[in-house]
Amino acid sequence: MDTAELLKKVRRIEIKTKGLSNHIFSGEYHTAFKGRGMNFSEVREYQYGDDVRSIDWNVTARFSHPYVKVFEEERELTVMLMVDVSESSLFGTVKMRKKELITEICAVLAFSAITNNDKVGVIFFSEGVEKYIPPKKGKSHILRIIRELLTLEPKKGGTDIQETLKFFNNANKKRSIVFLISDFLCSGYEDALTIASRRHDMIGIHVYDLRDKDLPAAGLIKMQDSESGREQWVDTSDKQVRKYYMAKFLEHQKYCKSAFMKSGAELMSIHTGEDYVRLLQGFFQNRI
Repeated sequence: MDTAELLKKVRRIEIKTKGLSNHIFSGEYHTAFKGRGMNFSEVREYQYGDDVRSIDWNVTARFSHPYVKVFEEERELTVMLMVDVSESSLFGTVKMRKKELITEICAVLAFSAITNNDKVGVIFFSEGVEKYIPPKKGKSHILRIIRELLTLEPKKGGTDIQETLKFFNNANKKRSIVFLISDFLCSGYEDALTIASRRHDMIGIHVYDLRDKDLPAAGLIKMQDSESGREQWVDTSDKQVRKYYMAKFLEHQKYCKSAFMKSGAELMSIHTGEDYVRLLQGFFQNRI
């Protein structure tokens, strides 16, 4: 991809996702994620119904009239995007590839965050951490993230969420909102997820393609595991083969849901042919 083409793609994604974040998610995002605490704002005269515990006795004594302290929620948050860039993200058979869906979701979340004056950071991972971009504010920072989403090529093919979460747990001591976005084609990450969930607001977004779940009856075809490179001939006309294929997908989906539920984190699923706008909006509204 040359520079001109890359800039056009970044611009198209910016226009689409920034519009969504401004007109659809701005209110939902703001109320879905709470600030870290309460900051003192001002004092004002006591009004009937005010909590007596909020009375500022020093100011009250000075003016011989009751005054109360007013606090406001501390809104600045840190949003971390943990993005799976393994080879399996390049798969897609419906409207877009998983990678393209992940890119748009990340852009919407990032623009929603900076609209609310929050910092955004990213960890790109495959079998390990591929790249870490520390949290920062600003439009230019978000555009850099989008460029990386479009161009970063993983050095490794597989997926290791456990090691990535360990890196995150060590690198980020400050409480953050964390979106872990992956097709979750791995296991064994429960312990690290539990540790992360105790400190951070963890949300998993399971991105998949319909053909990850359901094989078409297309006869004998050669299939390749995009992460291991292993090839195998599969008779897709065999109903038992298709049934087994779907059962394995549902079994793994159940495993992911269980891992997130036990850790205290949340998990939502989106496939490449789905309206992710509606699903994200519904998720935000359910947290209000």
